[in-house]
Amino acid sequence: MAKIENGRQSADSRSIRTISSSHMDDESSLGSDSEMNGFTNDRHTDKYGFIGGAQQYSEESAQDVPPEVLRQREVKWLDMLSNWDKWMVKRHKKVRLRCQKGIPPSLRGRAWLYLSGGKVKREQNRGKFEELDSQAGDPKELDVIEKDLHRQFPFHEMFVSRGGHGQKDLFRVLKAYTLYRPEEGYCQAQAPIAAVLLMHMPAEDAFWGLVQICEKYLPGYYSAGLEAIQLDGEILYALTRRVSPITYRHLEKHKIEPILYMTEWFMCAFSRTLPWASVLRVWDMFLCDGVKIIFRVGLVLLKCMLGTREKLNACQGQYETMELLRAIEPRYMQEGFLVREVLDVPISERDVESEHHVQLKRWRKNRGELHWKSPPRMHGARAIMASEPPSRQDLRQNPTIIVESPLPAPQLQKREKKGKEEKKSIKKGSMKKTPPVTEIPNPYNLPGDPKLPLRDPLLPLRDPLLPLRDPLLPLRDPLPQLPLRDPQPTLRDSPAQKPLVNDTPLPNTLKDSHLPQQPALNDQPVFNDQSLLKESPLQMSRQSLSSTEADHQDTYL
Repeated sequence: MAKIENGRQSADSRSIRTISSSHMDDESSLGSDSEMNGFTNDRHTDKYGFIGGAQQYSEESAQDVPPEVLRQREVKWLDMLSNWDKWMVKRHKKVRLRCQKGIPPSLRGRAWLYLSGGKVKREQNRGKFEELDSQAGDPKELDVIEKDLHRQFPFHEMFVSRGGHGQKDLFRVLKAYTLYRPEEGYCQAQAPIAAVLLMHMPAEDAFWGLVQICEKYLPGYYSAGLEAIQLDGEILYALTRRVSPITYRHLEKHKIEPILYMTEWFMCAFSRTLPWASVLRVWDMFLCDGVKIIFRVGLVLLKCMLGTREKLNACQGQYETMELLRAIEPRYMQEGFLVREVLDVPISERDVESEHHVQLKRWRKNRGELHWKSPPRMHGARAIMASEPPSRQDLRQNPTIIVESPLPAPQLQKREKKGKEEKKSIKKGSMKKTPPVTEIPNPYNLPGDPKLPLRDPLLPLRDPLLPLRDPLLPLRDPLPQLPLRDPQPTLRDSPAQKPLVNDTPLPNTLKDSHLPQQPALNDQPVFNDQSLLKESPLQMSRQSLSSTEADHQDTYL
């Protein structure tokens, strides 16, 4: 019968077939660490790399994201990582929201390195990790590290094999940290932190991520005396009074110190407590917003396990309460439920810092000064970036995979030069200015356009130098020319004298050529009768036709 421990199936319930390393041939086809440690090809590895154990993936403890949503998030995160400084300064709330939704697995390692400031730290200390890795180290520290290697996630395929690449990298990272901070040394709780980082990034990046967590997020947690973790335990105890008074009264009644149940939670950042899907979501928020996320997770677990009368009736003493906190129900650690509850806890950075000052004052009053003076704690990625402003060079992404071109170097340079020239020519061609478009006036007025005057009365009808019409074009309706009665010039045709009719000068226009010829003054006398001055209908029609023709010619010209 399988044993149930901590609400999940225990590790010893699985039958594991091991193979002695002495029987392993150098030319064996078993290549991974799990295969070399005895797990054959029939093993079942989940998407996180766990072969078994309490933290293996299950549909009840995790919620899957649709592939199309995951692709969209990857595109957004790639854009943020390419312009990290701008996003952190101008749109930090959006970065926080996307961390709360969950970082895409393919970019989680890179995002953690940027959030923690490990990327900047690595660029500013190039070659430091190689220098530390090449040193021997303290034999005492190395002996303790060697004993702890096989205890870190023994059911994960990276660390399942003794002497495998996972354990080798974990040893390198922990040894380098003891050389980087010899006054602090090695603490066993650092091993799971470094192991989680190694699951998502190379050894050098994991080392700088560990440095940032130990110095910025959880300063003093791994120092001698564990004074910082005790102080944060008092802070958690005081915040419990605000979030869940019934839980606080129960813990106070049975005199259960916070250090008894919260040490592993906080020092390992819940990496050994929660299902793996929940661990990753908690770390996404923790590296973005700082230690307040760790406090919130602890408050949620305390409230869910001890926040009702029914729960408290089942644990009447200190022992029963501690057993209940060691075996947290899986439904409270489920990814979706836990994240929602953590975001709803009304605890901010200011609340944590305010309570920190209160508890520090009380500590000094009862126990004196702290023996280990840790640097100030940074609450999240934005505070870390503000304390150490990076340069654009520090945030530049370096490719991890470089593919060499099959072309020789001279041909490659010629091709690149040709491509640049083509780009320049295209750019110049696109920058040529197009000639301005001349507006052609509309000859037909629209109903809404203002009515223009027909002509200026002060201007002549036409240019007198231009001909009336094109001589090559015939007239539309030519009028027949009537023969003159007297071809000889008369006094009326002379420009020097105007004929008079009733003492009124006649107009000397083109229309006069079409009027009937009148007798000269010498032949006929001038009559004063008005009836003779009236024109006949035929003359009036000819006169109107001639005027219409002249108007048409002006219009045509």
